[in-house]
Amino acid sequence: MRLPILIFHITGGVLGMLAGAAAMLFRKGSDRHRVAGDVFVISMLCMATAGAYLGFMKHQTPNVLGGMLTIYLVATAWAAGRRREGGLDILSWGGFLFALSIGVLSVLHAAAKISGRAPDNGVPAGMDLFLGSVMLLASAGDLRMLLRGSIAGTERVARHLWRMCFGWFIATGSFFLGQQQVFPEAVRRTNLLFVPAILPLVLLLFWLIRVRFPNAYRRRAPVGAS
Repeated sequence: MRLPILIFHITGGVLGMLAGAAAMLFRKGSDRHRVAGDVFVISMLCMATAGAYLGFMKHQTPNVLGGMLTIYLVATAWAAGRRREGGLDILSWGGFLFALSIGVLSVLHAAAKISGRAPDNGVPAGMDLFLGSVMLLASAGDLRMLLRGSIAGTERVARHLWRMCFGWFIATGSFFLGQQQVFPEAVRRTNLLFVPAILPLVLLLFWLIRVRFPNAYRRRAPVGAS
């Protein structure tokens, strides 16, 4: 029973990583970018759902929470990319409450590990604390959006970017760093696996800076030009 789900999980993860790379390469807003983005979202949702289920079956709470985090980030990133103008709906409030709940649970689970009241199950308390902090940060962004009543312009694009890239990072980090045993020992010794693992975070910073400060990337008109 677990083997087909594991294969489904791995297939979704590999396809998601490739689709994420394609979405980054294609021109933003183009048809190819949108298609690659849709494939990325579907693949990541499949990967995360299967991963959370496997984590539940193996009593691995961090994997369950990590799967939920991925589902939330990818789904809200897709919604931000599709939303243009206008107000928010009940699903936006549901996303906020979901992120807040998972964030609090992750932090509490980390505290239980630190105090010795819960086993680490091979996952350090720092990882739980990291994932919980990301979820709480995301929930704070949700609350800010909800209090404003809408999201548009630069904030909408930034929301789409960081959530998509972080979801992509979860896939690359889990594969290249979490499954290093599948790579030859010679490759592991070079530490080159860190490059594709953290690449989504590097691109995330680049695009957020470019979106937030667009004038820095625009050519200034020559002096005296009409």
